[in-house]
Amino acid sequence: MNNDANSKRLDNIERQLTQKQWAIRQADEMRRYASQEDFLKAIGKGRDGQRFDCATWLHKARELPKEEFKREVSKHLTGKETEPWEILYFKAYKSQLPVIVHALETAGLLLGSDKSRGYCLEMICADFLAGVSLEAGNRDALLASLTRLVIGLPKPERKQLLEEVLVTF
Repeated sequence: MNNDANSKRLDNIERQLTQKQWAIRQADEMRRYASQEDFLKAIGKGRDGQRFDCATWLHKARELPKEEFKREVSKHLTGKETEPWEILYFKAYKSQLPVIVHALETAGLLLGSDKSRGYCLEMICADFLAGVSLEAGNRDALLASLTRLVIGLPKPERKQLLEEVLVTF
């Protein structure tokens, strides 16, 4: 393998590490250098020879809230924008779990197995709101829910749905 392929492989492995595993790996990396200054110089050069702009990232770390800074780092490393998120906690009785799990699994099958449970829950809620809005005559809420549902469909299914809708008009 050439150095470029090795670098990409290592980058993929680093993305899969937990925070603790990543910290241990960084500590091991630091031990390879004679001094902290040598380590910082090596990091400044980067793996691919590009210069790392420490001042910009230090400024961002000081100015941005912690979660927003994490999103910036993730965006820089992966090239993808991430949406802010929260972990939800609520009580559900054991008798309710089979229904909840079944609904999430069914939504996952319909939406695609690559979708998160949070996204599946959002689509279940949007479907529910669309039904309630239809009964109540609230067209704005119905349109927003339907739009979100259609956008969430995989492209082939979205195209098929839109073609079917056009045929009916």
